[in-house]
Amino acid sequence: MSLVAHELRLLLRQRLTVIALVLLGALTIAALAAGMTEVARQRAAIAAIPAAQAEDIGAIAAWVDKSKDAGSAAYYSFHPTWDAPAPLAFAALGMRDVSPYILRVRALGLEAQIYDGDNFNPELALPGRFDFAFVLVFLAPLFVIALFHDLVSGEREAGRERALEALPRGGRALWRRRTMLRLGLLWLVLGVPFALCALVEGVAIGTIAAVLVLIAAYLLFWIALAALVGRLRWSSVANAATLAAAWLLLVLIVPTLANVAINQAIPVNQGAEIALAQREAVNGAWEIPYDETLQRFYVNHPEWADSAPVGHEFHYKWYLAFHQNGDESVTEQVRAYREGLEARDAAGRALGWVLPSVGVQGLLTRLANTDLTAQLAYQDRVRAYHRRLRTFYYGYLFRDRPFGKADFASAPKFQDATAE
Repeated sequence: MSLVAHELRLLLRQRLTVIALVLLGALTIAALAAGMTEVARQRAAIAAIPAAQAEDIGAIAAWVDKSKDAGSAAYYSFHPTWDAPAPLAFAALGMRDVSPYILRVRALGLEAQIYDGDNFNPELALPGRFDFAFVLVFLAPLFVIALFHDLVSGEREAGRERALEALPRGGRALWRRRTMLRLGLLWLVLGVPFALCALVEGVAIGTIAAVLVLIAAYLLFWIALAALVGRLRWSSVANAATLAAAWLLLVLIVPTLANVAINQAIPVNQGAEIALAQREAVNGAWEIPYDETLQRFYVNHPEWADSAPVGHEFHYKWYLAFHQNGDESVTEQVRAYREGLEARDAAGRALGWVLPSVGVQGLLTRLANTDLTAQLAYQDRVRAYHRRLRTFYYGYLFRDRPFGKADFASAPKFQDATAE
């Protein structure tokens, strides 16, 4: 223990080491604070939904109550859905930074509502918001390089290498002590602030332990790479340059090129194209006879086929029917789009077995429930809720039942993943 304490004193006398550790600690704390602030903002926005919804529905209900028209209620009422952040989301914001976590939907065509704001690239994690995952994956290796590039070469250049190796418990034992000491300090600077913030956010102990192990494993990879370069017995400057080049390749260049290759190998249309196709189908329905539209609707929804005919007058059941027909017209496009995204995501995860930077970032977003899988699961919950919403309004429209102010309270309510 005295040897470790002695090595620690020697290490902390090196100004560069102290500056590096302090800077990494400051960056870690800043990233954690930024992540917690963003998650708190998202939670506050979700918490404000009930009050805003009550005010909005109250105004619509007072107006609809005069006509008792269920179609007007279905057309003008927006119903909120949301994807509450998981406890670990503060550490790896992932797709929550680029995809909606609150979506207000109507009982009209859903696909256009989902994909109107589709402007993200979820296939492979690239540098994004400044959060803990960014600091760990992209910045921590630079501090490993700063502390390890001259671990042995620095002593050799100072003429102390042979003397250190000749000391009792010197040689390999000495280099192991110094390596473990530097690893421990880096791990503490990254892990302690994270663990404290995770406890505040209510993250499960098992998840905290998994992230702490992941931090250690990622640091060990870069330390092993530094040790491998050090065995070449180059100068400290050459070691640093080689490790910096490796960082550029493994963290930035190769993942970016792999991202391009995955996009080329697995072509996927943009979600906005689905929204456009659905909207074109809906707009085209105005030129189709009412009976033809309803008959097409009844093929897939025979439970409403005994509804009274609409004649030649506008009726909201015809209007909502061709909106659903529009959704069903793009079913294959939606399926192909989703399969393409999932294929790209699978390719990205497979790449993570080769590139530690991609693997660590992907694992963090999975643990934080902020990856593509989580986003698609939210869309599935929105679709399930929208089906309930449509069925609710259809019960009034296709049975010609009046819809009054009291009926708004009977409309289905969305539940987040934790409640379901």
